[in-house]
Amino acid sequence: MTTSDLTTPVRLTFRERHESRIRQLRLYAYTFAASFSSMLGLVLVILFLALAAFGPWLAPYPEHTTGAFNMAERLQPPSADHWFGTDEMGSDILSRVIVGARTSLWIGLLITGIGAGIGIPLGIIAGYAGGWTRAAIMRFTELFLAVPGLALALAIVAALGPGITNCVIALAIVWWPGYVRLVEAKTLSVKEELFVESARSLGARTPWIMWHHILPNCWSPIIVKMSMDMGMAILAAASLGFIGLGARPPAPEWGAMISVARSYMPDWWWYSFFPGAAIFLTVLGFNLLGDGLRDILDPRSRER
Repeated sequence: MTTSDLTTPVRLTFRERHESRIRQLRLYAYTFAASFSSMLGLVLVILFLALAAFGPWLAPYPEHTTGAFNMAERLQPPSADHWFGTDEMGSDILSRVIVGARTSLWIGLLITGIGAGIGIPLGIIAGYAGGWTRAAIMRFTELFLAVPGLALALAIVAALGPGITNCVIALAIVWWPGYVRLVEAKTLSVKEELFVESARSLGARTPWIMWHHILPNCWSPIIVKMSMDMGMAILAAASLGFIGLGARPPAPEWGAMISVARSYMPDWWWYSFFPGAAIFLTVLGFNLLGDGLRDILDPRSRER
């Protein structure tokens, strides 16, 4: 028997796994593309990410996003020079909405990332360890879930003081319990699977099992939740900005822009309409994208 004869089955096995992954990816792409709402969500999210990435170069009046003003053109309606009109300082609203996408993106990423970074490990530990460890973690989690998240965030921001950094900290503090509940429930079902029992019987250490078996099988619901939480985190941050506890002018943040614009309604409607439309389309995009990802990663959801 030659060396090539010994290695051929391994090559075939690798090739078959590779082809299986390609077929699975094609199925995912077909399933996602077949849904109009999922594709709409993907387009809206890509547009939002493009504005966040290239906003300072796309804004027609970038100086208006850093505090510059032109009182001679204050509160001008939408026109060829200012597609979204101008605000009370004569600043171009389109430029501020475009650059505000970057602020909203990093707010959403920080809140979602910190919440997931705290909640995922606690959820895995609670679900896998069980006993008093699970009871202690879940009781502590339920203390946060007993209070409405936005109300608790308001209290935290009021204690820390207004500002976009404190807003992110407050929302991140109240964001992690949802991940604990989700991951804990998934871990309880995964840890009873045969492959986990086999790894345990072969002497695998608990951290190794959690990292190589539990966490990979929890990623599907985590990804879906994170995609939806991005939109909800942006909306929550805009809500705090609207009541004056988030970003402070002249920072181009959508919630803060609407907060100032409410004093000029309804005569100067464009001032609040376009930042509000940006929030609506962004949240809608992430929610539709999350629904599409759920259909791909959890086929059972399509059967309901």
